[in-house]
Amino acid sequence: MTNRLADATSPYLAQHAGNPVDWWPWCEEAFAEARRRNVPVLLSVGYAACHWCHVMAHESFEDAEVAGALNERFVSIKVDREERPDIDAIYMAATAAMTGHGGWPMTCLLTPSGEPFFCGTYFPKEGFLRLLDAVTEAWTERQDEVLATSGRIVQALQTALVSGAPQTLGPAELDQAASRLAQHYDHANGGYGSAPKFPPSMVLEFLLRHHARTGEAQSLEQVTGTCEAMARGGIYDQLAGGFARYSVDAEWIVPHFEKMLYDNAQLLRVYLHLWRATRSPLAERVVHETAQFLLRDLRTSEGAFASALDADTEGVEGLTYAWTPEQLTEVLGEADGAAAASLLGVTAQGTFELGSSTLRLRADPRDRAWWSGIRARLLAARDQRPQPARDDKAITAWNGLAIAALAEAGVLLEQPAYLGAAQECADFLLRRHLVEGRLHRSSRDGVISAAMGVAEDYGDLAEGLLALHQATADPRWLESAGELLEVALTRFVDAEGGFYDTADDAEALFSRPRDASDNASPSGQSALAGALLSYAALTGSTRHREAAETALAAAGELAVREPRFAGWSLAVAEAACAGPSQVAIVGSGPVAHGLLTAARNSTSPGLVLAFGKPDAPGLPLLANRPLVAGEPAAYVCRGFVCDRPVTTVAELLAALE
Repeated sequence: MTNRLADATSPYLAQHAGNPVDWWPWCEEAFAEARRRNVPVLLSVGYAACHWCHVMAHESFEDAEVAGALNERFVSIKVDREERPDIDAIYMAATAAMTGHGGWPMTCLLTPSGEPFFCGTYFPKEGFLRLLDAVTEAWTERQDEVLATSGRIVQALQTALVSGAPQTLGPAELDQAASRLAQHYDHANGGYGSAPKFPPSMVLEFLLRHHARTGEAQSLEQVTGTCEAMARGGIYDQLAGGFARYSVDAEWIVPHFEKMLYDNAQLLRVYLHLWRATRSPLAERVVHETAQFLLRDLRTSEGAFASALDADTEGVEGLTYAWTPEQLTEVLGEADGAAAASLLGVTAQGTFELGSSTLRLRADPRDRAWWSGIRARLLAARDQRPQPARDDKAITAWNGLAIAALAEAGVLLEQPAYLGAAQECADFLLRRHLVEGRLHRSSRDGVISAAMGVAEDYGDLAEGLLALHQATADPRWLESAGELLEVALTRFVDAEGGFYDTADDAEALFSRPRDASDNASPSGQSALAGALLSYAALTGSTRHREAAETALAAAGELAVREPRFAGWSLAVAEAACAGPSQVAIVGSGPVAHGLLTAARNSTSPGLVLAFGKPDAPGLPLLANRPLVAGEPAAYVCRGFVCDRPVTTVAELLAALE
């Protein structure tokens, strides 16, 4: 057996390098081998932090009997969904269409040409062996029927991917989306729907912007209620900061313990914007703790951010994080242990498994110094436990989200370390992930993956660079964002409107994926729409503005009908409806600093900012913007309409209302 996964940049693939299964990475050679042998392809898709992926690996892929059946009768391909989201997208669409649901591990049976004819998710060993027997019998005895089935599936999926008619996302549509969200809001627990409950990061960002534009109180109440419920629940790591992937219950008590970069980057930004709008001490604390989690636990030696911490520790979910009253007492002593158990919701019955509990900070303790000491002691003790594995690959898009969040937090909260980390990450991505003008999807230990960047990589990294540009006034970030967006406009655009997920010269799959829905992170289409809109406002480019509006319209019907799955499109549309406001601040000294602080603290949706000397090179918003009577000034514009320059903070605040 050839070990073809040993040199993979994906930790998920590397985890399977020692399996008795004769794995192939996704490559044309694997399909050529299937055609040569005239056998089906077993495609297994997962990711390193996935609990049930580990379970299926231990039960089946490490098992000699299963490996024997696969090696004899199939060509087996292993794919990391995070490294190849294009492959994941088209086969997940097939899985959802065939089974009514999706998830990972994803298990698909394909023809040697890559067309799916059977799809599922997790299979226990005995069920998996029965499936392999049934597929072998069908392929051997009724191959024509199998091929006909796969052809019909592909045709149906290709038809389903055709975009609907464009729909403008104007004020009326945004009001309608906000109203629909309110109907699904969980007033008792925060969030939307029932269990399992995922952090609705992009929906919360939309509602913050909607409130800022309209003053509608219900939207802010949903954000405040959800953010407080999550921050006080078990989904939030009360000791080390950072959020788990989702809650298995409706009350945010028991998390699925994996901690993903994309969740924490987006939630950091949401809590930051909530603090900006309300000055909530809880929101400010969560921003700092989550930023510190990113810098401490996910930062790599190259200055990028790792993808995730696993849900499991030594094969047991929650082993690192759950506590019993006795364990608290052992670390803290009788009195402090009992007080901590009461504060953190740790009971004799337990809220998790085997009498253990997740930690929830249901109310802030009155004695903050005491709590700070307790938290430090518990974290130190927890650090001595076995720790979850870390998925060290750095994904371009997710790092772009982290850059945006840390850059904004760095300037709003006056934390140079956050801003410095954002700059170091951006430097690394542009130096290593950008090769001959094209982005690669990921790297690990500085080694670049062969997988090429998809639309979300271009959109999210451009978003991060534009945030960094506005935080630093360094024109190189604006220039680099413009270059990425030019690639997107050249390689990813759909003539019918919006963007494909893959470039026009990418590897041809049975269908070219495009998905307007925002799920765990912004879709490629909405990510590009947001970056294009900000870039247009910073540069005055009507071409980029028109491309952003076209992309938003392509997602419009979905956004109005299912706003929970179009949060970032709706947030970008709020910025478009608000202008977005363009603020140019010229001059230096205390007056200029006061104007700059006021602009940064504005909640105006999508506001863009430039500052520096009049006519500073590389900063289009500062062109032809002189000082006023030799003093610093702020210029406020919306679209192509500008107000008179102002010279005081009060005047600027009035102009931004």
